[in-house]
Amino acid sequence: MVLAQLGGSISRALQQMSNATVIDEKVLNECLNEITRALLQSDVQFKLVRDMQTNIKKIVNLDDLAAGHNKRKIIQQAVFNELCKMLDPGKPSFTPKKGKTSVIMFVGLQGSGKTTTCTKYAYYHQKKGWKPALVCADTFRAGAFDQLKQNATKAKIPFYGSYMESDPVKIAEEGVERFKKENCDLIIVDTSGRHKQEAALFEEMRQVSEATKPDLVIFVMDSSIGQAAFDQAQAFKQSVAVGAVIVTKMDGHAKGGGALSAVAATKSPVIFIGIGEHMDEFEVFDVKPFVSRLLGMGDWSGFMDKIHEVVPMDQQPELLQKLSEGNFTLRIMYEQFQNLLKMGPISQVFSMLPGFSAELMPKGREKESQAKLKRYMTMMDSMTDEELDSSNPKLMNESRMMRVARGSGRRIQEVMEMMEEYKRLAKVWSKMKGLKIPKKGEMSALSRNMNAQHMSKVLPPQILKQIGGMGGLQSLMKQMGSNKDMMGMFGGGDK
Repeated sequence: MVLAQLGGSISRALQQMSNATVIDEKVLNECLNEITRALLQSDVQFKLVRDMQTNIKKIVNLDDLAAGHNKRKIIQQAVFNELCKMLDPGKPSFTPKKGKTSVIMFVGLQGSGKTTTCTKYAYYHQKKGWKPALVCADTFRAGAFDQLKQNATKAKIPFYGSYMESDPVKIAEEGVERFKKENCDLIIVDTSGRHKQEAALFEEMRQVSEATKPDLVIFVMDSSIGQAAFDQAQAFKQSVAVGAVIVTKMDGHAKGGGALSAVAATKSPVIFIGIGEHMDEFEVFDVKPFVSRLLGMGDWSGFMDKIHEVVPMDQQPELLQKLSEGNFTLRIMYEQFQNLLKMGPISQVFSMLPGFSAELMPKGREKESQAKLKRYMTMMDSMTDEELDSSNPKLMNESRMMRVARGSGRRIQEVMEMMEEYKRLAKVWSKMKGLKIPKKGEMSALSRNMNAQHMSKVLPPQILKQIGGMGGLQSLMKQMGSNKDMMGMFGGGDK
């Protein structure tokens, strides 16, 4: 993801500043110049970047700071706050309520990824327990209804449209009425796009809006236009009551930062960003966690949401019990691979962990890793219950491996490679043996049961170094211990 490069550049500038023996005016200027260069390369408006630099210099007045102040921390915090200010429009968007019917209308220029984004938006809410439905009111583009139909069928979402009717207002009205009767609580209307901002498009949008009376109008915008996003967002805002913006194609070019900052300047809240073509490559845009991840500071609440999504609450104590026993079987490995794949793109998960950045997992490598996990799972599908539930790797002798290779259509070398991976993970898992499981309602959570010493044995040396050694791990554990979601997952916290 290109934004990872922007985050990497800013993080490196802050790291170089932290490594300096004495932080003086020269070091601060070098750090700010590096950050300025990274933001300008990402097509952020020059005025915004200049204002940010001036504000940071005002906040971090090195002459006025008394001895004993942590200058590094103050500079890092100032950069974080200014980036947040740059991306924050200062107003929230309308949030639909579960169980109460909400009509959401999508508008935008042709080619911005509107139809795909409609399905991603519906799929995201469907996973959260909503009952979404899609209405195709795009009669201008040939194949628009076919595209929406394919996407909706794949995601198992009900849809409505017509090959015969050419009046988008009539289709939108009929579709919304039908899904209201079916008690759908999120009705998404996809409208026509045009090649340029022309009067006919705005007139049609206005008519569809009057007919369906949407609770929220979402403007979908291609981020490749960079800071030109400001004019586009303003033009749409003047024609229809745009309540929120979704910025798409954030994975393909260097102008994503410029687009985000330009939209924020129009005071329109960005609610999601599209980071790829697949259904799950769609992220909630929340300024503070986003900037935190951009700077490699992680996003614990986002990470815990992912964990809760893939490991239901009732299965978490069982997983911890297995962890404390230290017995690692191929079945446990299969379940963990399943959970990892359910969490979506690996680079997305990586960027949520403090000390990591999405840059660590290049785009090509990510697909390769996911394909490898699927290959391993196919091989394990050819194993017997006895083999899956045994914690003795010696049970898998050569003849058993040959049978698994034949059954899964893989080479025996690949089965042996999988068994090596299993042994490596079993070694890590065995180090967690003896982990005490906190009782419900006990305010202990991770901080008391899994200390930094315990964790340092489990983590690979390169990851420990990435976090910042033992000191970095201890502050990370403190963060985890104070996180309510984390405490809840590990049985602590008030119930």
